[in-house]
Amino acid sequence: MDAVLLARWQFAMTAMFHFIFVPLTLGLVVLIAIMETIYVKTNNEEYKTMAKFWGKLFLINFAVGIVTGITLEFQFGMNWAEYSRFVGDVFGAPLAIEATVAFFLESTFLGMWIFGWNKLSKKTHCFAIWMVVLGSNMSALWILVANAWMQNPVGFILNNDRAEMVSFAALIFSPYAWSKFLHTVLSGYIVAAFFIMGISAYHLLKKSHQSIFKKSFRMASIFALVVTLLEFFVGDWHAYEVSKVQPTKLAAMEAHWETSSGVPIYLLALPNESEEKNSIEALPIPKLLSLLATHKIDGTIKGLKDFPKDERPPVMLTFLSFRLMVIFSSIFIILAILAFYYSKKDTIESKKWFLKLLLFFIPVPYIIGELGWALAEVGRQPWIVYGLLKTNDAISKSVTSSQVFTSLIGFVLFYGTLAVIDIYLLAKISKKGPQ
Repeated sequence: MDAVLLARWQFAMTAMFHFIFVPLTLGLVVLIAIMETIYVKTNNEEYKTMAKFWGKLFLINFAVGIVTGITLEFQFGMNWAEYSRFVGDVFGAPLAIEATVAFFLESTFLGMWIFGWNKLSKKTHCFAIWMVVLGSNMSALWILVANAWMQNPVGFILNNDRAEMVSFAALIFSPYAWSKFLHTVLSGYIVAAFFIMGISAYHLLKKSHQSIFKKSFRMASIFALVVTLLEFFVGDWHAYEVSKVQPTKLAAMEAHWETSSGVPIYLLALPNESEEKNSIEALPIPKLLSLLATHKIDGTIKGLKDFPKDERPPVMLTFLSFRLMVIFSSIFIILAILAFYYSKKDTIESKKWFLKLLLFFIPVPYIIGELGWALAEVGRQPWIVYGLLKTNDAISKSVTSSQVFTSLIGFVLFYGTLAVIDIYLLAKISKKGPQ
């Protein structure tokens, strides 16, 4: 096995493990802030109890997320030195802002929130958690601005085989970057909404702390309904941006081989990469792909055959990731509508089948979020910076396969231990409920 493949596996493993924690952090802190705001306005102690309970779960998730995120940056220098040399002038600004502004804002006010109960005034303490919300979402923004540049390089020139920034505004106001940011953040909000509904469902089934968990469930159901509907429209926008700047990814997403106009979407399809055609194509919706990708009913979609074989992404994984993401996004909307309806009618406790479904559904939004990242990163291949630098050319020149393999094993063991600890603590505190 060569060093490039091992390094890709290592980065994929650490990045996807890190992203288990990021979406819950982004969404859960927003709901905690809303709970504390209601407490400040109504002086209802139950909302304070809710904020503290969900805050414990947030802190566990936040701590492990930091540890797993730090190791990603070391890999840029150890395994991907040529990549770092190429993008350093561009990446330096957003990553520096993320670390020195967003993360410090988030961590400073989080410390105030943790230790400020009964020490700060209610309004000041509530202000602290909203600053954590701002900091965590700003952090996501700058990371995703950097990642979006890898997908759609803008505002740069090439000088001595390096990308050098010439327009910071082009970097931060890229439509691709903002569609990616909103799409990713909303997916995190969905994770948090179903996380709260699932744990609340467990306690409603056990008939423990019913008043608190009915309130938590209703709040999360409203949040879920709003963010799942927003994600539907933002996802359409992001797909449209992908069609403009990454035609190979778009073609792989639908396993579209022949350039044509008025292209349908097949509800039942299965790609066959070896024969350069789909092995199954059935139940077409006429011209839908052209409409979604170009916003024109007879828009032209370039097929994979129009691109060199060495510039096509892996079709099967890209295709399946996209299909599953779209299918489950629709399921999220249906479940959010049902959760909101049952909660509003105050019949949720009697819907035991639905509560059990939501309990076992907790990991599904996580899985779909990971598939979204697989689509984004695998669909960009063979480029690490789309159209500029191929992944095979980005590896460190001196790194060997044995060195990468050794560190890969170390990361697997370390992250596996963290995963066991994290799941154990989250499950233990979730089952115990508010104290």
